[in-house]
Amino acid sequence: MTTSTQDAFYTGHYRNCFKELGYSEQEIAARLEQAWSDLLTGDEDVRIYYPVGDDKGYFLDTGNLDVRTEGMSYGMMMAVQMDDQEVFDRLWTFAKTYMQHTEGRYKDYFAWHCKPDGTRISQGPAPDGEEFFAMALFFASARWGDGPAPYDYADQARIILRACLHQGEDGEGDPMWDHETRLIKFIPESPFSDPSYHLPHFYELFALQADEQDRPFWREAAAASRAYLQTACHPVTGLSPEYANYDGTPAEPQRHGDFRHFFSDAYRTAANIGLDWEWFRADPWQVEQSNRLQQFFRPIDVEDYRRYTIDGQPFDEPSLHPVGLLATNAMASLAADGPDAEHFVRLFWDTPLRKGVRRYYDNCLYFFSLLALSGRFRIYLPREEA
Repeated sequence: MTTSTQDAFYTGHYRNCFKELGYSEQEIAARLEQAWSDLLTGDEDVRIYYPVGDDKGYFLDTGNLDVRTEGMSYGMMMAVQMDDQEVFDRLWTFAKTYMQHTEGRYKDYFAWHCKPDGTRISQGPAPDGEEFFAMALFFASARWGDGPAPYDYADQARIILRACLHQGEDGEGDPMWDHETRLIKFIPESPFSDPSYHLPHFYELFALQADEQDRPFWREAAAASRAYLQTACHPVTGLSPEYANYDGTPAEPQRHGDFRHFFSDAYRTAANIGLDWEWFRADPWQVEQSNRLQQFFRPIDVEDYRRYTIDGQPFDEPSLHPVGLLATNAMASLAADGPDAEHFVRLFWDTPLRKGVRRYYDNCLYFFSLLALSGRFRIYLPREEA
């Protein structure tokens, strides 16, 4: 596999890793369209999208039978990449109607999960949802144009980002970013982070489109997140914990579990690093990191994926989402230049969408990897920024 020398942001060129390995444009496009169709309207043991009434829809977490800001914002990002405005608007209308707070300490944040009928299960937000909502809305604005509220996409994105940075300045609530370190928090009230939440490639774009006074913060956040990931990822295995302190060390066990290890949340870190390299190529460490991670997983069969300490010691506990982990290992090939990059792309190509109860998270990561490795996970900017 070859890598281009310049980033997609400046060149407008996106690598198609599948094409580099000999797959045709026609079969790649067909694979992407079929996967999107399967997620939306496929068999009941594959689909994760469900329309509601005339104007709403949701992505269902099939393992927990709830609707999460993670999946809703992921679905919106998938929809804008696939140029599917109807699905995008349905997801956004559901999230806006049932999940976004209109007052109180969480005003303009989103309750992180609810029932399929819109009843909130928890009031608190999860910041990975807010950052994906905002980026998807900016892309929608650039790709389709803004309409009347709530489809004034760019304004809606700015409302979310404004809350993310300034919540609590009136004395009620907390921001989603730690202002001292410029790092995203696990939840607004927490004094630690989640490495898989770090999306410096999004923050670079927020710095172009957020409120003018906040743009320097987003540029600093991008640099801070890239530096943070170097401390959170193990220098030999490349594995990162699910939760980590602001210095990158694994966070102490929480009331709801022990998240010091490499498990479900942490899979996304490799994908985020790969996409950041594809879009901006700002940190050569990302190449070394992606090689390390792939080298660790190369001898392990997908069916043998497990929970691991970040120094690579396996637990008896198997991975809940082996297909999702394979997908992110493959997406690391956007940055990796080692001998394992081709192996993971081919293995991913030969792996179908997951079926069954646990399919939701796996197939979200799967579809993002399919987009990215086909050169179709793209930046959309308003003309004056492009």
